[in-house]
Order: sequence, then C-alpha cells, then structure tokens
Amino acid sequence: MRNSSERIRGGLWGLLIGDAVGVPYEFHPSHRIPSYDEIEMVPPLGYDRTYPELKPGTWSDDGAQALCLLDSLLANGRLQLNDFAQRLTAWDGSGLWAVDGYVFDRGIQTMAAIERLRAGVSPTRSGFIRPEGKGNGALMRVLPLALWHRGEDSALIEDAHLQSVVTHGHVTNQVCSALYCLWARRLLTGMDTESAYGLAVKTLREQYGSSSEYRKFLESEVRPDEPPVTDGNGYVVSTLHAARLALQETTYEAVVKVAIAFGNDTDTNAAVAGGLAGVRDGVGAIPERWMRMLRGKEQVGVLLTKWLGV
Repeated sequence: MRNSSERIRGGLWGLLIGDAVGVPYEFHPSHRIPSYDEIEMVPPLGYDRTYPELKPGTWSDDGAQALCLLDSLLANGRLQLNDFAQRLTAWDGSGLWAVDGYVFDRGIQTMAAIERLRAGVSPTRSGFIRPEGKGNGALMRVLPLALWHRGEDSALIEDAHLQSVVTHGHVTNQVCSALYCLWARRLLTGMDTESAYGLAVKTLREQYGSSSEYRKFLESEVRPDEPPVTDGNGYVVSTLHAARLALQETTYEAVVKVAIAFGNDTDTNAAVAGGLAGVRDGVGAIPERWMRMLRGKEQVGVLLTKWLGV
C-alpha cells in the first residue's frame, strides 16, 4: 500500500519528469514523434528536437510555474494570490524555479497576463486579458494545490478557480483546473483511475448545481461523460482529455510516452498526465533513468523537505 507521502512525491516528480521528457518533442505533430520505445529524455540521434540548446532533463514553464505555486502555498499556508502572482512575475523576470534560471516556452496568454500584473492589475483580473483564451497554462501547474490542500472539496474548487484566473480567466479553464484537482485528490486516497475520475465529476456537478455558468461549461465544453478526444494541442480541454486517454495505461512510463505520442503540446500533456500517474502509482513507479537525468532536483528537494519534513 502506497502511503500519502509516496503519492505526493510521485505527483510532484511525475509532473516535472513528464514535462522534461516531453520538452524535446514540443510542437511536432504526432506523425513526427518517435516510436514508443524511442521516446526518452534524449531523443533518437538526428531527431530535430525542440530547444536544442537545452540540456536533457530540463523542465519548462509547466514545472517552473507549478513550483512557484507550491512555494507560495508553503510560504503562506494558504493560496495568497498576490504572492503567487509575484512569484509568476519573478519566474518570467529572473527565472524563479526555472532550471539554471533560464526561462523558455512562455505561453502567449500567460505573458499577456504577467504584463498586466506588472502594470498593477489585480491578479483576480489579470487573466481576463484574452476573454476567450482557453489555453492549458493554468491546468499545467495546478497539481501542487490538490496535493497540498486540506480543506473541503468546495474550498479546493474555489482555490483551483482562483489560481487559474491569474493568467487564464475563462470559465472553461477554471472548470478544468477544478476537475483535475478533484481527480488528483481521489487518486491520492488510492482510488483507481476511472473511479477517481467519476467521483470527481460527480462532486463537481454537485458543487456547481444545475444552472450555474460553471456547470454550463462543464457539460458543454469539457463533456466529462463522453469518450475523450485529443490531437495534443494546447486547448485546455484537449490537454485534460489527453490525460484521460494516457491514464488508461497501467504504468507511469507508458502514461508519459502515450501523452507525448499525441504530439504538439507534448511537454504539457506529459506533465499533466504524468503528475496524476505519479499520484496513482507513487514515486517508486517513476523510472530511475528519468529521475537520475532530471536537472534541478536539489532545489525541489528543499521544497519537499519543507513540506513533508523528510
């Protein structure tokens, strides 16, 4: 039986490693992704990898922003939006929580929101800069909130919404973040993948009621009861569906590789799916070769010691 600490560690490392494995393949369509056996932190020789200047094992904006969120939660004992927004701004400006302080792969909507934050706009409004923007930039970083949170489901849902609006204000983004957090919370208790997902959907419907705007977008855009469909792109629902499909696999490694095989936003799809697989399977399920190659482990270890005390 995996204990809570093993699942929490699995979730955080699973997100970071999934991100790092996916980085070299980003923006490539599915037909240009290597075969299953060749998907590794170091792509096959001669592969036209994205960001060729990066050393293998480097996480991207997904991992850095997730660590900004975790750092803020641990420092404040709650979700404090101004503090979290300041850390996101520091990530962009000075490389906070980026490996080697090197920032790359900035999302268009995230950057527009950060510019608004710098201009003095409240973090409760900064993410509405592109009202119809439905990218996955809030979903990709939210897992630490679910792993850290000890409040009721209603409070977790509210905080998932709030962390989203800092950069991605559309209701669809908020709903996907909330559903993902509830799914992770159920996996943290040891539930199987599908049971955890089903209970998360049921809980979200109960919390949203029958006629709220949140319920409307849950049913009309996320469509949680329908078979998931994705082409791997950066639309937030596509990323959530990529995770649902990848998590049909029974091992952490397979989940990450399948998420990358969808192509396009490979690092985010692998981070989002890999984080949940790490929670489900525990830290011991992550391949040692990937853990060994991950860069920046020491600074993450400091956060984990502060959080879990080990």
